[in-house]
Amino acid sequence: NVVLEEFTGIHCTFCPDGHAIAQGIYDMHPEDVILVNVHVGPFAAPSGGEPDYRTPWGAALDGQAGVAGYPAGTVNRHLFAGWGQQGGTAMSRNYLVAASDQIMASESYLNVGCESFLTAAGQLTVNVEVYYTGDSPESVNFLNVAILQNNVFGPQTGGGAGNNYQHMHMLRHFLTGQWGVEITETTEGS
Repeated sequence: NVVLEEFTGIHCTFCPDGHAIAQGIYDMHPEDVILVNVHVGPFAAPSGGEPDYRTPWGAALDGQAGVAGYPAGTVNRHLFAGWGQQGGTAMSRNYLVAASDQIMASESYLNVGCESFLTAAGQLTVNVEVYYTGDSPESVNFLNVAILQNNVFGPQTGGGAGNNYQHMHMLRHFLTGQWGVEITETTEGS
């Protein structure tokens, strides 16, 4: 499966094109793709009463990926030789389809199941189970659980909708913290 983290901002002229590319990848494989839009960087800074879609995690994710221009994206935080900006996992939007195709063609060595419950009082409980169907190539894996928000209408340069651009897949919170929960049992059957 593909987890495509897109680095974007409301003042980024070419970000709507990146959003469309990412949505196209999702539309071709809706059961196998998760999109996460991270509002970060100089184009994400609001002005004049605009909404602030940035999160406390954006700058660290941006730095980890080596973003050099916007929009950019990472696919499974995988390093694709020759495609990364500044040698990192962040790629320009023109590489996202090919990178996603490569990941989807590879074998998965685990399954992830998730269920969540929201009480009337607003308490969210999320249970996640990871089952290894094969051995991971890494002795330690990390599980991230994020809260995303869809259908947020707001400004977007280049979006052609003024202040009514429909923002989707917006990162709002990491339940597992910045880098996730460490999984140390990564062999088949665990």
